[in-house]
Amino acid sequence: MTTISRRDMGKLLAAGTAGLLVGNGSAKSMNYINSVFAGVQIGAQSYSFRDRGLDACIKAYQDIGIGECELWQAHVEPQHLSREEMRRWRLTVPLSHFRAVRRKFDDARVLLYAYNYSFQKDFTDAEFVRGFEMARAMGVRYITASSHLSLVHKVDALAQKYRIVVGFHNHSNISNPDDFSNAASFERGLKGTSRWVGVNLDIGHFVAANSDPVAFLRQWHGRIVTLHLKDRKRNNGADLPWGEGDTPIIGVLRLVRDHHWKFPGNIEYEYNRPGSGTVAEMRRCFADCKRILTTNCRGKGCYRVG
Repeated sequence: MTTISRRDMGKLLAAGTAGLLVGNGSAKSMNYINSVFAGVQIGAQSYSFRDRGLDACIKAYQDIGIGECELWQAHVEPQHLSREEMRRWRLTVPLSHFRAVRRKFDDARVLLYAYNYSFQKDFTDAEFVRGFEMARAMGVRYITASSHLSLVHKVDALAQKYRIVVGFHNHSNISNPDDFSNAASFERGLKGTSRWVGVNLDIGHFVAANSDPVAFLRQWHGRIVTLHLKDRKRNNGADLPWGEGDTPIIGVLRLVRDHHWKFPGNIEYEYNRPGSGTVAEMRRCFADCKRILTTNCRGKGCYRVG
């Protein structure tokens, strides 16, 4: 397994909205697992490993060779709490809990890039603030959020205060005008926002909402915080193994590579393949990313994995 120093990682991620390398003092001499291919950082949303706890999740990153993580909040927060119990936990848990999480990633040589904390309409003001405090305690400069257009300006004000970029995540529910889904919803949601508001573009959900991620990236690449890499069919179709859906994974990754855009592509595993398992499928997706980025092709096949 190759490693990459923090200095070299900084050079590779030194441009664009997502160019501010995460980190705190404890990580200055870290050698991270190197999962940068042709200048593109490939990582994973830890939701991909939702079938295991945080320690086993981090071990899977090491075993596969994935060197960058967008951390799902359920890997940090306790599960099976009532809504009021969860609110109480968020507001009272010591921030040392999150510093300890960061140390786990540093010890594993996995770059903790972003914290996925999804702001919701039933959050109290204190819960909004607490998400930024958690991210700061973990030493990350990015939050990703499955949230709502009606909350963007409230989040923007806090993002400016804490100097943490928030990337809003899309799903495929185009029928709800308050959800991020297609290109038009991002145009509405980002209108009038500061540079501290960005996009966590899920290219599979985007295609399922009948939008074109390649065209969107050409226009909005300066606001991208991370990509989520998955394959889905159009018309709100199913999550599928890579190459079986309509998502232009190859076209997207090579566009990022060829334009030297410096934001991570994070695998998000959601499909099911009978007889296989999470780690095997993540290895497969990771190998696909490496192959896509380190080889070339011509013709129509360049826009699909298969």
